[in-house]
Amino acid sequence: MSNDAIAVPAPGANSKSSFLPLAMIAGMFFIFGFVTWLNGSLMPYLEVVLALTPFQASFILFSFYIAVTVFSLPSSWIIRKVGYKNGMAIGLATMASAALIYIPAAKTHWFGMFLVGQFMMGAGQTLVQTAVNPYVVKMGPEESAARRISIMGILNKSAGIVAPIVFTALILGGMTGHPTTTPTPEEIEQMASNLVLPYIYMALVIGAVAFLVKFSSLPELESEDDSSEKLPLRGALQFPNLVLGVIALFLYVGVEVIAGDTIGAYGRSIGFSNFSILTSITMTCMVIGYILGILLIPRVISQQNMLLVSAALGVFISLCIVFGSNESTSISSLFAFLGAPAIPNTILCIALLGLANAIVWPAIWPLALSGLGKYTATGSALLIMAIAGGAVVPVIMGALSTVIDRQTAYIVMTPCYLFILFYAAKGYKLRSWK
Repeated sequence: MSNDAIAVPAPGANSKSSFLPLAMIAGMFFIFGFVTWLNGSLMPYLEVVLALTPFQASFILFSFYIAVTVFSLPSSWIIRKVGYKNGMAIGLATMASAALIYIPAAKTHWFGMFLVGQFMMGAGQTLVQTAVNPYVVKMGPEESAARRISIMGILNKSAGIVAPIVFTALILGGMTGHPTTTPTPEEIEQMASNLVLPYIYMALVIGAVAFLVKFSSLPELESEDDSSEKLPLRGALQFPNLVLGVIALFLYVGVEVIAGDTIGAYGRSIGFSNFSILTSITMTCMVIGYILGILLIPRVISQQNMLLVSAALGVFISLCIVFGSNESTSISSLFAFLGAPAIPNTILCIALLGLANAIVWPAIWPLALSGLGKYTATGSALLIMAIAGGAVVPVIMGALSTVIDRQTAYIVMTPCYLFILFYAAKGYKLRSWK
């Protein structure tokens, strides 16, 4: 996920080439994706090591994503006080410190400490993203900003492909296979110990990037006073397209997180051996969706119609997950000639949600902010806070899985996509509550 860019003046005409700043920013977007989508691999391992229920494991996601909502506004205040570059360095240092918390958490098997680490990681990332997004817009011609944003999005999701593979290689070092069955106490202890190394590496890399940012020649951006901050919130709430857009984005982030971060835990629950790299498949589908969006919008299809298609596809796939077979691999067999492994249909459908999800975030934003005028900044803040859906919706699904079976609990996604479908068909057009 990435926060909306803040409107700031462009650097002066005599600024240095934007290549190095953009390269640094690209690296940070890769780090964001690596950290965010690592949750999909972390969840199933913590379920094993800490003997968590699906409901308890859902708080791994809750603690990470709720930090985005809690720290969105404080992050803007910090940046106004210390500047964009220092804000990025502070946020990265916070993320590096958070990575170190996972080490005693793994050694002590203390779930509460894992949650503290997740919350700090989310808070640090929120600060960095609030600072870094303006650079994507301003470090180049404004008419090509959308292209740069799309490239950063692809980098973010590409990191989600790499993270599970790297994480799994480190976690399974010295082990004979994935713990799909009840592990022995010795295996649990080894898995807990193996959790340490990935987070040591992460702390070192993120800490080094924080140091580079702090002492780099990255140009500072000047914030302009935003008079809309003094506007009453109720003024923004008079726009149905905004309010309904916030709800749609809240539900979307929830289903995006479910598709990316629960697929590994679900794969383990049905005995799929390579469960920890399944997030990579979801992210691959999202990257394909991004590319299709770049190629098709608006040449072939409008963003409104693309949102409509994406939501309808989400409804269909979510129902296929609920009513699909955990034994059949008929879908993946269609690609056997490419060397694709046999994957149960339900797992592959969860991954295919990445294709349905890719265009939803960039499509909702312009529709929700359309016609807001002086309330645009307030609307943007509300849309950012909708990222809390990534904290709430997976918890609802986790709670539902304790009442019904884990597969049927995915039905929670269907009404989410139905609301997004309504928004794409009618909700975005509404300009008055009367």
